[in-house]
Amino acid sequence: MHALLISTYEMGRQPFGLASPAAWLRAAGWAVTCVDVTKEPLQDEVVARVDLIGFHLPMHTATRLAVPIIDRARRFNPSARVCAYGLYAPLNARWLRSLGVDDVLDGEFEEQLTAIARGLAGLKPCATLLAPGATAEPRALPRLKFLVPDRSGLPPLDRYATLQMGDGRRKVVGYTEASRGCRHMCRHCPVAPVYNGQFRVVPADIVLADIAGQVRQGAQHITFGDPDFFNGPTHAVRIIEALHKAHPTLTYDVTIKIEHLLAHRELLRRLRETGCLFVTSAVESVDDRVLARLDKGHTRRDFLEAVGLCREAGVTIAPTFVAFHPWLTLEGYCDLLDTLEALDLVDHVAPIQLAIRLLIPEGSRLLELEEVRNLVGAFDPGTLTYRWTHADRRVDGLHRDVAALVGTRLTGDRRAIFSEISRLAHERNSREPGALGARPQRREESRVPRAVNAKPARDRTRVPYLNEPWYC
Repeated sequence: MHALLISTYEMGRQPFGLASPAAWLRAAGWAVTCVDVTKEPLQDEVVARVDLIGFHLPMHTATRLAVPIIDRARRFNPSARVCAYGLYAPLNARWLRSLGVDDVLDGEFEEQLTAIARGLAGLKPCATLLAPGATAEPRALPRLKFLVPDRSGLPPLDRYATLQMGDGRRKVVGYTEASRGCRHMCRHCPVAPVYNGQFRVVPADIVLADIAGQVRQGAQHITFGDPDFFNGPTHAVRIIEALHKAHPTLTYDVTIKIEHLLAHRELLRRLRETGCLFVTSAVESVDDRVLARLDKGHTRRDFLEAVGLCREAGVTIAPTFVAFHPWLTLEGYCDLLDTLEALDLVDHVAPIQLAIRLLIPEGSRLLELEEVRNLVGAFDPGTLTYRWTHADRRVDGLHRDVAALVGTRLTGDRRAIFSEISRLAHERNSREPGALGARPQRREESRVPRAVNAKPARDRTRVPYLNEPWYC
């Protein structure tokens, strides 16, 4: 029996979402072909001869890109069992079924996918895991006995996104996950409706074996793709200490909530000491009213404090944002830019972050808010979102212009792009820009605490970053 696993987009990473289920299926006796369509063409003859086709849909972009390939799979192999898995699969179950997908799997998908394969091989009944037309309901997710991901057959790591170092060097990047899901329920996050506040730890020996395998393939840096690396801080520390002992020159990056950076501040120096080059943190906004609507669990002041803590510990923080949303004002956007400049974070923020517009997909917790339900139109299968229009047309106009500016200069100098965005925003808001933009507002809640500036940010020429800066 033969399975075909397909990835359409994973932010320039070698697809973990193919390597992990490939290990399970091969252990069950299946031949597995993995195809990352961003790196190699999908051959029709491969599609035609397989028994099971799995699509990994971890993101909004990946899901939209899968549409023509799902159609192609159905045309060239109508008898194959077609499955979709990853965060955006259960969120879009109805729509995926309308395209001809047979099975829609939830977050912990490997065991389910293997059960389907065993059923096709006649080893056990093969029931559809989610009835036609149904949507995924929150459930107690299983605790899987994880296997080391099998990356054989995937393009080599040096064909994927690299880490750009400040001195001009580039590092080959690997990717792994030490945990899945999240304890938190941020309203705009796709993890929340799928995991419903649950998270699952991947055993340390599995994670470390996966990292070791990638080091043998040339990895010089590892991205931990956990939604939040400090959901299980004890587990996280165990991983990074063992990693550093086994591979002293290997660097890594992680994603950690502002709330957790504050709660576990004593661990920040340990991150630096074990090779952490930067921490990505989903700040989303510097407006407390917006943060409350998103149920982020932190405030503007918390963000400012976290910046200071990371700076004192010598850890680079890389904030991400949902810059455009229904509650934004032109003044608020200028305030975001001013705050980043005041905190000396301009070089820490990928320009695309200043153009991100709030997506409201099927199943989003934002739809729990009456004001959001009153704002959105019908679900649009073309964009896989509930469309919304800002009450102030100037805000939507600014978004279009910022997105166009950033889209033509994805690899440009961050400070130069920031300067153009800031000048544009302040002109629209009828405020006089300074060198990079207008000076920060000096209302009390906007002041940058002295502790933040107690130590300068990492030299601008030394801020490391991944050269594939898309996050949706």
